[in-house]
Amino acid sequence: MAHSLADGIISESIEVKLYNLTKSDQSDIVKEVLDAKALLIGSPTLNNGMFPTVAGFPCYLKGLKPKDKIGAAFGSHGWAGGAVKAAQQELGQAGIEVLDSNLAIRFVPDKDEIQICFDFSKTIAGRIK
Repeated sequence: MAHSLADGIISESIEVKLYNLTKSDQSDIVKEVLDAKALLIGSPTLNNGMFPTVAGFPCYLKGLKPKDKIGAAFGSHGWAGGAVKAAQQELGQAGIEVLDSNLAIRFVPDKDEIQICFDFSKTIAGRIK
């Protein structure tokens, strides 16, 4: 999903940086976020919320209150969702204008759902331009 979203934005000639929160230092990511116009956060659902390695990042952002940013959340879930809604709430509390992505996908996204991600990213790109 993340790669499809990135590809759609890149197709509009906008630079994208993709980070894995388990492999990148959050301080390094925040530095990039402060310079970015948009932020997309993805997480699978665990216990009706964000995955623990993801949940700390939007909490970190809340204290910074980045200005003039748009954001969206995406993710997957099994029997019950929750991560996307939780991420949207956290982004909003951080002062980010949250776009309703409706990208809470059940199980592994299929080809059509990957296309929906790509198409949604065009909305993000349009707002950035």
